[in-house]
Amino acid sequence: MPKMWKYLLASPVLCSMVLCSATAAFAGEISTPAEINESSSTTTPVVKADNSSQDQVMSQVTSVSQLSDVQPTDWAFQALQSLVERYGCIAGYPNGTYRGNRAMTRYEFAAGVNACLDRVNELIATATGDLVTKEDLATLQKLQEDFSAELATLRGRVDALEARTSELEANQFSTTTKLQGQVVAVVSDVLSGDRVNNTDITDKNTTLAYRARLELVTSFTGKDTLFTRIEANNITNPNINTPEGNLFFASADPSSNANIGTLWYGFPATKNTQVKLIAVGGAADDLTSTVNPFDGDGAFGALSTFGTRNPIYGQIGGTGLGITHQFSDRLALSLGYLSGTANDPAPKNGLFDGAYGALAQLTVKPSDRITVGLTYINSYRQPLTTGSNAATFQTLGDAFSSNSYGVQASLGITDNIILGGWAGYTNSRTLTGQRGDVDIWNYAVTLAFPDLGKKGNLGGIIAGMEPRVTSSNIAALPEDSDTSFHLEAFYQYKVSDNITITPGVIWLTAPDHNDNNDSVVIGALRTTFSF
Repeated sequence: MPKMWKYLLASPVLCSMVLCSATAAFAGEISTPAEINESSSTTTPVVKADNSSQDQVMSQVTSVSQLSDVQPTDWAFQALQSLVERYGCIAGYPNGTYRGNRAMTRYEFAAGVNACLDRVNELIATATGDLVTKEDLATLQKLQEDFSAELATLRGRVDALEARTSELEANQFSTTTKLQGQVVAVVSDVLSGDRVNNTDITDKNTTLAYRARLELVTSFTGKDTLFTRIEANNITNPNINTPEGNLFFASADPSSNANIGTLWYGFPATKNTQVKLIAVGGAADDLTSTVNPFDGDGAFGALSTFGTRNPIYGQIGGTGLGITHQFSDRLALSLGYLSGTANDPAPKNGLFDGAYGALAQLTVKPSDRITVGLTYINSYRQPLTTGSNAATFQTLGDAFSSNSYGVQASLGITDNIILGGWAGYTNSRTLTGQRGDVDIWNYAVTLAFPDLGKKGNLGGIIAGMEPRVTSSNIAALPEDSDTSFHLEAFYQYKVSDNITITPGVIWLTAPDHNDNNDSVVIGALRTTFSF
């Protein structure tokens, strides 16, 4: 049996519409029009490809709906639809009819069968045209024999890899959680300076300390994030009798005991809105961008607290909520509320009655090289974390509230030079005891050199004035008499993808904004291990 007939028999439609009808036709059983009309419910219509009448010419149709006298309720509708729309070998009359009950001649039948068989042969040729030949199979067999040793080796490697993958899957930490870590080891010392505020600087010994973090980053939906950080930190700031020049990676309560340092859950509220619920350890950089290339959270970038970000951000910390809405790629609004006493049920504490910081920031990117942040912070009992003793309220035990305003900017001059800086103003008002107001200013100019020396390195220079009380009507917080400048330089060298070494120095020209004090130079060597 020829191949095309095998394919033809495999098609129930063609078999019933063509072969079965052909058997009847060649047996001499073509009915007359009258006979067809009498038995239209039991006789199968045959394929039409031509018309024996000389006054009518059939036209090809592409959809059975073009035949006005063919209805979906007709018993042969599906077969006719397949021949028209799938095989394209059915013609209708110029008036848009099919005339399914009309008798046909043997010539018409032969023409219809031939048209359908031509279409079937065309489909078969298309489907089998790209199949391999015997010559191709012989070539492949020879190649397999020639490279049998290499193929066996490769098969063994694949089997070993599958076994290892199965073992990893069986013993993996979690299907939803990624474990990452970081260790910051610091050698630091006060290199020069003897007296500040009429008191000798006694912390002048070289120290070696560390900050270790293990972080669990979990996602349940692929779009949300549960972030858990376990931390131990025994790095201590050298006591130079002023908060100026303190190190960002140092701890306010140094200890080698591990605890949960940060815990938050973030998720998209809408396509352009992100929500972050912070249980513990929240900070300004969890709520918004601080617009400073030196803000590496103590592990990278600047060494000092002042050089890491605008000091007004130091009033934000603790437990609360953050929301960021991205209006476009160029404009975002961040809102946040964090309380430092959220877990304390005592009077004048708790989530809403204790110390807090509330932030609103508009971040604008006029171009790919320019970023500007406009910041407002309202806080209660949240002092600045760096600056003079007066600016950080070291001698004031009264309750106070503050309103702070900041502008931060970053300008990429070239791919390897970034100019940045900020200015911050804080107005604080005491609410108990000695009532009054103080004005506090700070500013800085930064210069970053990405990829200095090689890709991944970073050079940095910071020059500015740490928070200084410029006016005050509170006797316990007198105005700072002079101006001290903070000068910092560091070079972050990338040893590998997992190790960086950063030497740097911090120079305070008149610590505590007092020219009578010795200038102080602090040196630090930071090594960061990431895994």
